[in-house]
Amino acid sequence: MIEYLIIIAANIIIGGMIGLTGIAGFLLPMLYSGFMGMPAAQGMALSFFAFLISGILGSRNYYKSDNLDVKLAVTISIGSIIGAIAGVWMNLLIDESIVKRILYLVVLLSGISILVRKDKEREEAGKRKIPAAAAILFGLATGCICALSGAGGPILVMPLLVTFGVQVKTAVGVALFNSIFIAIPSCIGYSMQCDASSMALLLVVSMISHGAGVWIGSRNADMIKPQPLKKGVAIFSILIAIFKLITG
Repeated sequence: MIEYLIIIAANIIIGGMIGLTGIAGFLLPMLYSGFMGMPAAQGMALSFFAFLISGILGSRNYYKSDNLDVKLAVTISIGSIIGAIAGVWMNLLIDESIVKRILYLVVLLSGISILVRKDKEREEAGKRKIPAAAAILFGLATGCICALSGAGGPILVMPLLVTFGVQVKTAVGVALFNSIFIAIPSCIGYSMQCDASSMALLLVVSMISHGAGVWIGSRNADMIKPQPLKKGVAIFSILIAIFKLITG
């Protein structure tokens, strides 16, 4: 019972943070595999099913609020599908302890990238266009890294898009949309490595609670300033990643 309560609370909170800021999903595989002791494949499967829900609900709300560049999102996602398939395949070939360290390293670097960028630079970047070929290659690389490490998508995609000149809220919307196409092959690949009967109820509970959190967060994204939340998530992610890299 305690396990389910932890999963429900964590998914509501993390889902809300994803809806508000586009980041924090990386905490799910860290929770499942790093702290609850689940096998890596099961933790990844549960996480990516949650990311699938957050991508669908979150990107829908960002589209309705005119904060989703559909053309850019689709172009990136073309590369992400291929990259995610490669990432899952690589994950299943690599030792589980190495996979976890890759996740912690991605989280650490993503947290640092959020902290070092300046708000003024993000706002001024605004309207830069990313060429289609570059967007596909970007999706291929980030899809592979996210599927391999369990980072989900937005934690890596959103900060990089902002760095490339995409407006912050648009970057969140694109990253949420893109996470759908990272999640689909990841859900299939990791689920095939799990015992369906032992994880069915966990999956239902996590998806419902995560979806509720994302819905609430994304519906209120225009009412809350995301920067303090992003800074808090970044600091927390850096600290927890360092702790896990040291302790294993």
